[in-house]
Amino acid sequence: MAARRGLLESESVQNFLKSLLTLQQGSELVSTSAMADILQISPPSVSDMTQRLEEAGLVTWRKWRGIRLTPAGENEALMILRRHRLIELFLVEELGYELPEVHAEAERLEHAVSERFIEAIARRLHEPGLDPHGDPIPAPDGSILRRRLQPLSEWPSDRPAVVSRIRSRSEDMLRDIVSQGITLNARVEIMESAAADEPLALRVNGRQQRIGRAAAVCILVEAWSS
Repeated sequence: MAARRGLLESESVQNFLKSLLTLQQGSELVSTSAMADILQISPPSVSDMTQRLEEAGLVTWRKWRGIRLTPAGENEALMILRRHRLIELFLVEELGYELPEVHAEAERLEHAVSERFIEAIARRLHEPGLDPHGDPIPAPDGSILRRRLQPLSEWPSDRPAVVSRIRSRSEDMLRDIVSQGITLNARVEIMESAAADEPLALRVNGRQQRIGRAAAVCILVEAWSS
């Protein structure tokens, strides 16, 4: 147990577990190449890390098939994710950061601050459930909110919607989205259907805007409830 705890203090291990949690949500096992891409490291480095984490009981690995978190590994990854998302929200709510700025800053801070600091943030923000992107913040017990959201690019033109999540990590993409008034809880309505390669014409809180398809894929919505 002490060896596992020492391993979990490593920034590279924390990033590996958090990235694996993100990727495995859409599939049973995550490939070595997918992990190499998201972490921007070589496949042999992924294999070396996987072996260390498997020995610590944090992941399982099936040759030629992929990697998956164990229950213990998933719990650790959720707590790392909790740290990241609470810091992001703190930066926005208390320090005035803009949405495009918070991810990179939180990446740096999440490895440096103590658990006491993180829980102080949680109390200060009244135990929030969502970060500034609309991503759910895991609770201290590892539970996490599950929602059924749909990309704006697939939303019908005759139904008002509310923006519930903005999932891009590209600072340029986020700036483009936010500059058009598209923020969490904004009311949006597609004004007319358009070809797949054409921008969408929208009303955003009553104002007309146009947004590219790539950005519309990043904006997740649900039905507007007046």
